[in-house]
Amino acid sequence: MASAWLFLLLAAGFEVLFALAMKYADGFTRLAPSGLVIVAASAGIYFLTLALRELPVSVAYPIWTGIGTLGTVLLGALLLGEALTPVKLLSVGLIVAGIAGLK
Repeated sequence: MASAWLFLLLAAGFEVLFALAMKYADGFTRLAPSGLVIVAASAGIYFLTLALRELPVSVAYPIWTGIGTLGTVLLGALLLGEALTPVKLLSVGLIVAGIAGLK
């Protein structure tokens, strides 16, 4: 069961990488970031699939998307200078609370 959670964390990390790489790919006009989008999306789905061998989809999928959301929001602020408004922070907090409620 521990390996399923590790696979889920890896999947979520690749989900964040996928989202950020899309920004840098600039509509698939830049080769290296575009390749990273494809690799990260494939790896994220691969590790999610491995996690789903042992975890219920009703828990694993929301955790995957929630970590992806949280990581993307935080790294978007840190790397891309995106604003962390009170409404955005509250919204992310509600997502995390919803995921915690599912577990």
